[in-house]
Amino acid sequence: MTSAALSTFASIPSPDTSYFQVGPLTIHFYALCILTGIVVAAIWTNSRLTRRGAEPWVVIDIALIAVPLAIIGARIFHVVTHPGFYFGEDKDIWAIFRIWEGGIAIFGALIGGAIGAWLGCKWTGIRFWTFADALAPALLLAQALGRFGNWFNQELYGLPTDVPWGLEIDYPNAAWPAGLPEGTLFHPTFLYEVIWNVAGVCVLVWVGRRFALQWGRLFALYLIWYSAGRIVWESIRIDPSEVFLGLRTNVWAAVLGVAVGVAILLVQRRRHLGAEPSPYQKGREWTAPGAVQSQGADDYVDVSAPPTPVASSDQATSSVTTR
Repeated sequence: MTSAALSTFASIPSPDTSYFQVGPLTIHFYALCILTGIVVAAIWTNSRLTRRGAEPWVVIDIALIAVPLAIIGARIFHVVTHPGFYFGEDKDIWAIFRIWEGGIAIFGALIGGAIGAWLGCKWTGIRFWTFADALAPALLLAQALGRFGNWFNQELYGLPTDVPWGLEIDYPNAAWPAGLPEGTLFHPTFLYEVIWNVAGVCVLVWVGRRFALQWGRLFALYLIWYSAGRIVWESIRIDPSEVFLGLRTNVWAAVLGVAVGVAILLVQRRRHLGAEPSPYQKGREWTAPGAVQSQGADDYVDVSAPPTPVASSDQATSSVTTR
C-alpha cells in the first residue's frame, strides 16, 4: 500500500451516522435511499407510460402489488442465500421477520417485483412487457439511488485497496476482515455500481429511442447490463455469502440474470416483428376523458332522418308581414 497519509487524504470517507431521530422514531438513511428510488422510478415510469397512451398514474395501481412483493422476495432470497444467519444452534429464527435489522437481496426483489407487476398489469389491463420496458431505465436509476444506503451503513464494500478512491470504514466494524489493520481502505463497490447504473440509464434511454425497442426487449437489455455489472462487483465484495462451485450466490444469480435477458431478447425478437399496437391488452383499452369516440355517438348526436318538406299551393303563405 502507499503511505497512510496519502491514502487517507485521497480516500472516500464514510458518513458518521446512518440514522436520525424524529421523536420516538428512528429514520434510517438506508430506508430513505430506497424510498427515494421507488418514488423516482414511479414518477419516471408514469411519464414513459403516459407517452405511450396509458392512463396517467396507472403505475400506482401496479406498484401497490409489485412493491410489497418485491420486498418480500428480497427478504426471502436473502434468507435462503444466508441460512447460517438464521438457522442452527444459538440462532434466532424469528430474526427472519425483523427486516428492519437489514438483509434484502436485489435479485429476490426482481423476482418478487416481476410477479407483482404481472399481477398488477392483469388488474389494470396494461401489457406486462410495455410496463417492463417503461420501467427499465427508471429501475436502474432507482437501484443507483438505493446503493447510497450501503454507504451510509458502511456495508457491502470490496477488497482492501490502495487506490486513491479507497473507501474509509470505521474500525471496529462488524464486517471488518480479521487480520487487517485499522486504517485499511476498501474498494467502494457501492460507488462502482452507482456509476455503472447511471451509465446504463443513459444507454437504455438512447438505445430505446434509437431502435424503438418494445415487447420487453428494453427490459431484457436492462437485465443484461445490470447483471453483467453485478458479476464484477460481487466478485470483489468481502461480506459473508454462501459459495457454490467457487462462486458467491449473487454471482450465480447475476449470471442467470444475463442468461434470462439474452433469452427474452431472442425470443421476443422472433415472436414480435412489428410495433406494439397499444400499451393495453386487447379489449382493455383506456380512452382519455374528452377524447372523440366513435362508439356510443347516438347518445349525443341526433342521427334521425331529416323531415321531408311538403309543398302545397293552397297552403302557401307569404313570408312578408305587413303593418
